[in-house]
Amino acid sequence: MSNDPEKQATARASLKFIENGQVVGLGSGSTATFFIQFLGEQVKAGLHIRGVPTSVRTQRLAEECGIPLVTLDQVGSIDVAVDGADEFDPKLCLTKGGGGALLREKIIASAAKKFVVVTDSSKQVPVLGKFPLPVEVIAFAETLLTRRISALGAKVTLRKAADGAAYKTDEGHHILDCNFGQIPDPPALARTLSDMPGVVEHGLFINMATVVLLAKGNQVIELRR
Repeated sequence: MSNDPEKQATARASLKFIENGQVVGLGSGSTATFFIQFLGEQVKAGLHIRGVPTSVRTQRLAEECGIPLVTLDQVGSIDVAVDGADEFDPKLCLTKGGGGALLREKIIASAAKKFVVVTDSSKQVPVLGKFPLPVEVIAFAETLLTRRISALGAKVTLRKAADGAAYKTDEGHHILDCNFGQIPDPPALARTLSDMPGVVEHGLFINMATVVLLAKGNQVIELRR
């Protein structure tokens, strides 16, 4: 069954965090898409904000919705970023990157004074690991990193594009989808992966979420660390 009603509910609820004059980080993915569309309606109604997109796809959508855009270089910092997640645990550690935009998403989240995460009920898990962990790598190190991450106990798969070639991120890198099973200590795994030469970024977002908005049916719950 589609979770679109829940995605729409949490995306609409996130609008209360947006104020006139702010710089807003625009996430990527299905729930963020609803947020951008709703934000575009607010802009057309007179809201003055500037958006910083986390992907080329998000940039195109924001332009279609009439949202004025700026670059991170132009603004330096972001008032609030709104983005989705592939899953989150009770400590609000996130797994992100299913759409391939994890690098820019993490940069924008780190630059934001508030990071609002919009999710539906399927994203809440007791322990991370239901969703394979995306790891963005440079192509030169792909085979080496596949071996090293596999040695940690993961089943590692190179993400492919629709034409069967290696998927390329907006920055031209490859993604290894790493199925670890349960991840009981996300901060430790994050440090291990970050220490591997050739890893550009991984999809573990630790201590970054200000609030997770969780939609369950018609109710939207605010979760904070």
